[in-house]
Amino acid sequence: MTNELSSCTFSNKFSYITCRLAAGVGEMILDRAEKHNAFDEVMIAEMIQSLEHFANNNDCQMLIVKANGKNFSAGADLNWMRKQAKMDFAQNLSDANELAKLMSDLDQFPKPTIALVQGAAFGGALGLICCCDIAIANERASFCLSEVKLGLIPAVISPYVVRAMGQRASRRYMLTAERFSADKALELQVIHEVNDDLDTAAEPFIKTLLANSPQGMAWVKTLLSRLEDGVIDEQTLSYTSERIASIRVSNQGQEGLNAFFEKRPPNWTSTDTASKKPRAQGTQ
Repeated sequence: MTNELSSCTFSNKFSYITCRLAAGVGEMILDRAEKHNAFDEVMIAEMIQSLEHFANNNDCQMLIVKANGKNFSAGADLNWMRKQAKMDFAQNLSDANELAKLMSDLDQFPKPTIALVQGAAFGGALGLICCCDIAIANERASFCLSEVKLGLIPAVISPYVVRAMGQRASRRYMLTAERFSADKALELQVIHEVNDDLDTAAEPFIKTLLANSPQGMAWVKTLLSRLEDGVIDEQTLSYTSERIASIRVSNQGQEGLNAFFEKRPPNWTSTDTASKKPRAQGTQ
């Protein structure tokens, strides 16, 4: 992003992440390169606070999750793991609940999210990636669910990892703890694209997402969350019918339809952005 960065007044409170916001695009950057961006309770708390800020900031229309340094994240910090080994059950449960909140907050973030992944993405880092809507990795990216090597399990991140790669692949990689490449991650649907120039690869997605209805995209994320169990019953049919009816009569729904028929850009995007985006052929 080449635009001048607006100030994130909360970022000076952070030790392990950096936040940026420019031209509608927020960035949550893991910034502990000397430790390979390993997680601990401090980084987790900072990411939770960052997500809350961006979710409630009307100037933020989408979020990029990325990292400084050679690696996206090596997973859990060793000193943090030493602390966990000395905690009792109640302390460990509280600690795990914070990581679960981070994953849930990112998964349910009300705006589009893109993960840009370089180098190692192990353990909880793989969870973060699977919680994002779109993920791009470079050629040297490698992934691993290494918990069983330590006598542990990838419990908190498992709902998101299993959703991304499926039960069959999850059984293999959670049981073997083997590393897999960016190409394999692409095959497993953990990532969507492999490209060594991550920022350049993200640009078409950013332009497309910024041209779309913010309300429409937020509702799509809620819709997909509701449909995750794959059950199509009377409740599902009633819910989906109510959703399309509600959005058609909403302000953005009305604006989008009127703009389409009047052959003009909708008011949520600039003329320049809209002119570069193919016009939709209809609605469903």
